[in-house]
Amino acid sequence: MAELIEKIRTEIKKVVVGQEKMIDGLLIGLACDGHILLEGVPGLAKTTTVNALSKALGLTFKRVQFTPDLLPSDIIGAEIYDPKNNSFKIKQGPVFTNLLLADEINRAPAKVQSALLEVMQERQVTIGEESFAIDLPFLVMATQNPVEQEGAYNLPEAQLDRFMMKLVVGYNTPEEELEIARRVANDALGEVQEIASKEDIFAIKEAVKAVHIDEEVEKYIVDLVFATREPAKYGLEGIEKWIMYGASPRASIDLYKASRAQAYLRGKDFVSPVDIAYIAKEVLRHRIILSYEAEAEEISSDLIVDKVLQTVPIP
Repeated sequence: MAELIEKIRTEIKKVVVGQEKMIDGLLIGLACDGHILLEGVPGLAKTTTVNALSKALGLTFKRVQFTPDLLPSDIIGAEIYDPKNNSFKIKQGPVFTNLLLADEINRAPAKVQSALLEVMQERQVTIGEESFAIDLPFLVMATQNPVEQEGAYNLPEAQLDRFMMKLVVGYNTPEEELEIARRVANDALGEVQEIASKEDIFAIKEAVKAVHIDEEVEKYIVDLVFATREPAKYGLEGIEKWIMYGASPRASIDLYKASRAQAYLRGKDFVSPVDIAYIAKEVLRHRIILSYEAEAEEISSDLIVDKVLQTVPIP
């Protein structure tokens, strides 16, 4: 399986230069049935990466551009009247896929966001009086643009909590950007081949569940989450004023699952504190609700997670 994962990475890298964190984040999401929220400026190969992953794994892929005039039925589908048969038929929406890219999710109104997030949680859609199960595996990668504010609706904290990880994607290095320019200008992008199947993904999921976590390391995961709720108990009195609410119980669940997947991607059969520290920001950053004081002082949730990691004793 380790060899297969490396082959998947190689296929994606035929069309994507750099962005290893984003690629690994998608693989962790698939292995743990978790959804990914991606924040980054346009042009960072978000759509290309998901599309390449779907081709390499033989999965279906759809993309929805979220806009202020989008309706829930545009996402999940609707009942359509068929005049020939004098009856209604179901027209399924783009959520009926394996990989769904929800582009600029914060541009759609709350009702549309809720419709998508319900599907993410329940893995099923109700249209009219019928319920339809979504084919597994099912992964939503939602993107939001950190630059534009006009016509954007911030995702409520309760909805943000549904995402397993929030990845912040930055620009490529100068060397990587030059490589991108050369490949595109010379039409030298490779063709992604299908090298795995749904059965392989399910096998990876089972293998991830078999990754061992020591009891002391399990306690470390819970301590990290509780340190965001009760900082003073962990010697973090200085950050208490910056946190309105700490991470939710979903953070403990997702950090537990993601750390096993991260260890597995590194070719290990056990979880170490290094694996947890590597993905802690991605799991926790969108679940810590900052106080007005933190916003006034321009304190980020990433800074808080850094201080937590530095202070909570490592087993």
